[in-house]
Amino acid sequence: MGAPATFGPARPIPVIDLRHGQVVHAVRGQRASYRPVRSQRCEGSDPVEVARALVRHVAATELYVADLDALQGGEVQLDVLQALVAALPGLRLWLDGGWSGPAALQAFWQRLDATTAAALDPVLASEALQDEAALRACLAPGQPWSGRALLSLDRRDGRPLDPAGCWQRPELWPARLVVMTLERVGADLGPDLDTLAEVRRRAPQATLIGAGGLRGPHDLQAAAQAGARAWLVASALHDGRLPATARA
Repeated sequence: MGAPATFGPARPIPVIDLRHGQVVHAVRGQRASYRPVRSQRCEGSDPVEVARALVRHVAATELYVADLDALQGGEVQLDVLQALVAALPGLRLWLDGGWSGPAALQAFWQRLDATTAAALDPVLASEALQDEAALRACLAPGQPWSGRALLSLDRRDGRPLDPAGCWQRPELWPARLVVMTLERVGADLGPDLDTLAEVRRRAPQATLIGAGGLRGPHDLQAAAQAGARAWLVASALHDGRLPATARA
C-alpha cells in the first residue's frame, strides 16, 4: 500500500464585518448585537487599518468583507470598499452584499469604478437569494462578474438558510463554495467539519472555503483533511490564537 495522503493546512482568509463604516465583532450571526471590534492586531475599528493588519498577519491575498448594512436592507458601503482597494492594491475582496438576485447585483455593479470592480469577487449568499431563478441568473455567462462569483451555503443550528434551494442544487454550484455555519461564528466552538465533508462529497471538484468556529492552527489542519482549501477567520486573528504566517 502507498503512503497515506498528507495535507497542508487550509489557508486562513481574514474577514471584516462592516457596520456604519466600522469593523464589528461577529458572534453567532446575531447581527443586531455586534459591537466595534477590539483587536490585538491594531488599534480601533477603522476598516482599512483592521484589514491591513489582518492581511499582513497571515500574508493573505484575499479579504472577505461582509457588509452588514447591505445584508440588513441598506446600501453597500461603497466608500469603504474603494478605500480598501486603494490602500491594499493587489488584494482580492470577496464581498457579501446580501443581493437577492441579478437586478440588485447589477445595480450595485453599475456604481463601481473600473478599479474597484476589477478587485471584487461577489459572494452570493443562500440566505439572501430569493429563488432558484435568481441563483441561475447571477451565475449565468455574460455577466460582468462571470466566473468570479462564489456561493455561500449558509446554515444555522443544523438548518439551511436557503429560500432559493441552493443546498439542493449542486449542479448549479460555481467553482468556489463557502460553507457557512453561522452559530459557530465568533463562538470558539470549532469548525463544522461534518457539513464541510458532506459538501465535499457532493461537489468533489469545487474549491471549498469553510466559515465559523476556527480556534487555531490545529483546526486549519483538520479543515484541510475534511476538504477545505481555506477558512474564513476573524476572532482567532483578533485575539492572537493564529500566529503570523511567514512570508516567502
